[in-house]
Amino acid sequence: MKQMTLKGSFSLCGKGLHTGLSLTVTFNPAPENTGYKIQRIDLEGMPVIDAVAENVVDTQRGTVLGKGDVRVSTVEHGLAALYALGIDNCLIQVNGPEFPILDGSAAMFVDKIKEVGIEELNAPKDWYVIRKKIEVKDEESGSCITILPDDEFSLTAMCSFNSKFINSQFATLDKVEDFAKEIAPARTFVFVRDIEPLLKANLIKGGDLDNAIVMYEKQISQEQLDKLADMLNVEHRDATELGYIQHKPLVWENECTRHKLLDVIGDMALIGKPIKGRIIATRPGHTINNKFARQMRRDIRKHEVQAPIYDPNEEPIMDINKIRELLPHRYPMQLVDKVISLGATSIVGVKNITSNEPFFQGHFPQEPVMPGVLQIEAMAQCGGLLVLNTVDEPERWSTYFMKIDDVKFRQKVVPGDTLLFKVDLLAPVRHGVSSMKGYGFVGDRVVVEATFTAQIVKNK
Repeated sequence: MKQMTLKGSFSLCGKGLHTGLSLTVTFNPAPENTGYKIQRIDLEGMPVIDAVAENVVDTQRGTVLGKGDVRVSTVEHGLAALYALGIDNCLIQVNGPEFPILDGSAAMFVDKIKEVGIEELNAPKDWYVIRKKIEVKDEESGSCITILPDDEFSLTAMCSFNSKFINSQFATLDKVEDFAKEIAPARTFVFVRDIEPLLKANLIKGGDLDNAIVMYEKQISQEQLDKLADMLNVEHRDATELGYIQHKPLVWENECTRHKLLDVIGDMALIGKPIKGRIIATRPGHTINNKFARQMRRDIRKHEVQAPIYDPNEEPIMDINKIRELLPHRYPMQLVDKVISLGATSIVGVKNITSNEPFFQGHFPQEPVMPGVLQIEAMAQCGGLLVLNTVDEPERWSTYFMKIDDVKFRQKVVPGDTLLFKVDLLAPVRHGVSSMKGYGFVGDRVVVEATFTAQIVKNK
């Protein structure tokens, strides 16, 4: 899959939930490997903030990104729409300190993205595949976010509220393609008991019954309720009538938990890479979401280049006989045992290291270590298979090194190891010359890497 961006720009206008200001946010296409960037066009120099977890400076009532004195809040709904619709690169410009709240959901962002369309870029999509359980807990609040291996990106949110109207609920998104219909329209919500403290904290100045679900579940005096209604510029209501207060009825009985799931997706967008894994969020909130996103970014840095998934039970794309049809190498120099993945620009090959390898006789008798030059040779043979697979009569061609750069050996390769080589073309093959980047893995660790240029020449 390739990275994605918008085909064109779009703007949305509305008031800010917390500031009450009239705001405009514009989403623009961006080049490959840009990620998400947010620009304050109302400030001198129009500063840009990278939308990553480390730049979150507040999670009190939404996700606030900051850089120096520059702040942008309520970004999670717009980012959730981008992330769920598969957009990897976007420059977002806003003329104030927060995104407009609109109707309190992500639906308008989704509609606009679909309206302008999505465009494919040249760079490959940089998935981060979850290989093992990762969990972040907050013992004090009981919040917990866990991610487990899965073939796709999916989520389950479980919430428990101290309210007779909304006690325990769960919401699930098994297919991210269902986000637009099943999650995006879910609106933000607030309890009446929380409104006055929020107003005293100089927040929710733009809150009203059109952009939030309000839950009135504990009776207060008529005077208190009227005072809150005046502060929010909404109509008075009977203080004895408990229940939901909003102009538009609930879309789903568990709409509040679906919105919590929406917020999780928006905060996961700050990881910086699309994820393949299943998230289980128990009592999620922006604080625990951000702690989890930061942990994920640390894990990604630790495994900056991920090893390919290798299932020895699956049939190989090329076995030893097919490899011999393409490569001229024979014992003791045939160093690829099978190919398990082959695409237009990448290949994954396997070399099983046994104690019977001939080079171990002299390298070294008492401490057998696979020579680094042979690791590079095996990697190059994988690259040769990738390139030769694109020509007619590949058996009539040979591949020769022209240049090797940026070679790094990170750990020893010894008998019993299974070496996985992943080689990617850096540019299309021109005039028989190809540049490639290769990595060798043992388990999930990179043991060798190199960039090399090779030429394919027709045999005489």
